[in-house]
Amino acid sequence: MARMPADGSLSMDAPAGPGRIDPGGGDRGPVTFQRLRVLFAMVVRETGTKFGRSYGGYLWAIAEPLGGILMLTLVFSFALRRPPMGDNFALFYATGVIPFMLFNNVSHSVAAAVASNRGLLRYPVVTPLDTVFSKFILDFLTMFMVAVLLYVGLILFFGLEVNFDAGSAALAFVLAGFLGLGLGTLNCVLFGFFPTWRNVWNVLTRPLFLMSGMFYTFQSLPMAAQDVLWWNPLIHVVGLMRAGFYGSYEAEYASPLYVLGVSGILFVIGAYLLRRHASVLIEG
Repeated sequence: MARMPADGSLSMDAPAGPGRIDPGGGDRGPVTFQRLRVLFAMVVRETGTKFGRSYGGYLWAIAEPLGGILMLTLVFSFALRRPPMGDNFALFYATGVIPFMLFNNVSHSVAAAVASNRGLLRYPVVTPLDTVFSKFILDFLTMFMVAVLLYVGLILFFGLEVNFDAGSAALAFVLAGFLGLGLGTLNCVLFGFFPTWRNVWNVLTRPLFLMSGMFYTFQSLPMAAQDVLWWNPLIHVVGLMRAGFYGSYEAEYASPLYVLGVSGILFVIGAYLLRRHASVLIEG
């Protein structure tokens, strides 16, 4: 069985032999320690692959989405001066776009986890779920840094007084990440078996930005629209995030259990299929 180097790093080169011997299980040693060790090494490797070996690469990875969000926030704040809630459109928009971007980034990154690590997955010690979790952890932490910098920056720049509920904001952020993880894991399998599904999915999800409460509150919609959009888990996440920044806002419609349930079902199905069809997906 291929083993990790002594320093905990992972090599890009595939091991000698005809291919992966043990794609779905086998003798993997002490489960907890080895899995954590492999996962840590995968996150380090993923960071270097995605952002380069310098701090500048990671800083740019934070600055790029941060700059894009700030630009859109300022543009929309001038175009729509009166937000549906509060008196600052920039903060209103940011409380919607951050959880949406977290979900979007995680789901896309996780969906490509196996395809972008086929060479590494020929090591029996590395499982497809290791690649999934490493992608998730890296994108989650990156977006957390973006969120902190953006929210603190907006509050200081505009001199806003915010009645901050850390519990609600943190819950929204975690749920957005879990939703992206669940959907991305399932799509990781679907994209592998049905490559065309990737294009179809991209088309189907384009309206999701407008259907998730970026520019409005759920309660401001007609009842008919509320009955339909309630089933969109992101509308719940955005409501919880805004409840974390607006003390007077009560997102009574938001159900964390619903979002967690959807995320869990998607992840369990995706993880099961990923393990069951690991060999086929790894070989491409």
